[in-house]
Amino acid sequence: MLRAVLIQDLAITRGERRLFSGLDLALRAGEAVMLTGRNGAGKTSLLRAVAGLLRPEAGQITFEDLDAETARAEHLHMVGHHDGLKSSRSAWEELRFQTLWTGGGEAGARAAIDRFDLHRLLELEVRRLSAGQRRRLALARLVASPRALWLLDEPMAPLDAGHREAFGAVMAEHLSGGGMILAAVHDPLPIPARDVRVGG
Repeated sequence: MLRAVLIQDLAITRGERRLFSGLDLALRAGEAVMLTGRNGAGKTSLLRAVAGLLRPEAGQITFEDLDAETARAEHLHMVGHHDGLKSSRSAWEELRFQTLWTGGGEAGARAAIDRFDLHRLLELEVRRLSAGQRRRLALARLVASPRALWLLDEPMAPLDAGHREAFGAVMAEHLSGGGMILAAVHDPLPIPARDVRVGG
């Protein structure tokens, strides 16, 4: 199991602009870190670099006791600002696909339906869901197919107060089981989390 992510002297450039440099961060089992900073500071780019979707200009990202390829393929989930859902599928078809694709099973998907209050949405096409409903569906795979590291980009933004509280409880359980959360946010997470400012 993945127990730590270590980021050392990281620099990321997009186009001609350097977003940040010299960033050091250690995230260990049971910890949550909030990435804060102005729009365009590089919070999302940092998440993408950890996920292996963006190559840093300098520095390194390592995963304790695991090679980077294995860690990224088998031990992390990323839920981006865009939910990455296929709009023509029903909510159940999409949840089942996402769960099986990431190594989970139908029992996990059913458990996630309960945790994210998805029962009434399952037969609806994804295109018919509201922004908050789509976000709950995207987040459901975190429970349906458990992985140690969650990379979350503004996870609470479209959620109403009740579902924010419910997802806070899900995050707290994940941390208590030794999981890790790295989240780009504008609003604080509803769990204890270290604040790391990106981009000065």
